Amino acid sequence: MFNIVLVNPEIPQNTGSIGRICVNTDSKLHIIKPIAFDLSEKAVRRAGMDYWKLLDLHVWESLEEFLAAYEDQSDRFFFATTKTDKPYFQFNLQEGDFFFFGAESKGLPMALMQKIPQNMITIPMGENGRSLNLSVAVGIVLYDAIRQNF
Repeated sequence: MFNIVLVNPEIPQNTGSIGRICVNTDSKLHIIKPIAFDLSEKAVRRAGMDYWKLLDLHVWESLEEFLAAYEDQSDRFFFATTKTDKPYFQFNLQEGDFFFFGAESKGLPMALMQKIPQNMITIPMGENGRSLNLSVAVGIVLYDAIRQNF
């Protein structure tokens, strides 16, 4: 239904949880290396539970390899970031869209987002919030995209 793209994920439990969300939404999970953990690690399996073996998982050696494979669909790339004030729900999201999420400690590379700056999206937060847990952010954006297309 949709594509979740994790760029250099760092926390296996988040990735496992996101994998579970992807299985339950018929979405593909793309993971861009480098990854800060082994995908067969116990924590990924634990958070992903028995869903992990059902996951439509694509692991890419580099961001450049991924971008080259999908360059004809780049107009449907959306970049989740705190560096914009455009809420995700103001976009007309479509099946097949790609939602990019960055490493937990540093987010997405600015050079990537600047390729299509009009597709930078954010999840509104209160003034005391700095960021959300990665798997929570994926769930918020993904389920609203599903709602828009239901």
